Amino acid sequence: MKASGLAFSALLVLVLAVASLFVGVSDVSLATLFSGEADGRALHVLLASRLPRTVALILAGSAMAVCGTIMQMLVRNRFVEPSTAGTVESASLGFLVIVLVAPGLPVIGRMAVAALFALAGTMLFLAILRRIPLRSTLMVPLVGIMLGGVISAVTSFLAYRFDMLQSLGAWTTGDFSAVLRGRYELLWIAFGLTCLAYFAADRLTVAGMGEDFTTNVGLNYRRVALFGLSIVSVVTAVVVVTVGMIPFLGLIVPNIVSMIVGDNLRRSLPWVAVLGSGIVLACDIIGRIVLYPFEIPIGTVVGVFGSAAFLYLLLRRNARVF
Repeated sequence: MKASGLAFSALLVLVLAVASLFVGVSDVSLATLFSGEADGRALHVLLASRLPRTVALILAGSAMAVCGTIMQMLVRNRFVEPSTAGTVESASLGFLVIVLVAPGLPVIGRMAVAALFALAGTMLFLAILRRIPLRSTLMVPLVGIMLGGVISAVTSFLAYRFDMLQSLGAWTTGDFSAVLRGRYELLWIAFGLTCLAYFAADRLTVAGMGEDFTTNVGLNYRRVALFGLSIVSVVTAVVVVTVGMIPFLGLIVPNIVSMIVGDNLRRSLPWVAVLGSGIVLACDIIGRIVLYPFEIPIGTVVGVFGSAAFLYLLLRRNARVF
């Protein structure tokens, strides 16, 4: 039943991906592609813009959803994900710093610096959690949101001092409209790390049961936790550098999947990846249709949908907590 449900969900994602190829201002349709009347423009738009955009949506959506699952498992709280733990804001700060200090650095170098900042911000978040009494599970995302607000304020101040506020807004707003062939391939790194997380799913599941339990079964908890957080940091940096922030995706998808298949990562990660890519594809199509021919950035669409889902989870009386 669950396997057939996963296959059906994958089929829906495939339908959304095909629809994504033919939605937009430029006239790209089966008729223009095969009529023989076109001068090749429709085919060029399809191969240079629409296809890379669709692939980028699938890669970014699945990777960010998997990152949210890993963070929730390691922190043992369902309200945590990269955008509620300061990880995304730290990656943005790192990206801005490297643009100011070494603007000529290649994209891979910018991604590496952003990943280091993201890892440092996540470790700072965990260090704060260890030092304060957590009387409520809601304190964990609250601490993360406050930490992210402080880091975001520092980023905005630096951008203001160096007259880069407008550029910062353009970088950090999740938007796939500028994705073209040759400008999204960095996301394949996120895909590789997502696969790596699947192969290490059993260890991450054990780490989610706590340090004492992990040590008792013969695993090094700190090493497994660092491995998981490194995946989260690098994937977050890749997505921020390539397309900007996609808020709340890593929060809502793991919670929905947990209701369907439970908390074992070996079973849930394929669901998380499929559902994450499906939601991102659907939100991007909505953003392209609502104000056609103009576009609403996907960060705004996912933010509206995700914030509503976040509030629902907070108010849900029988919300399960690790």
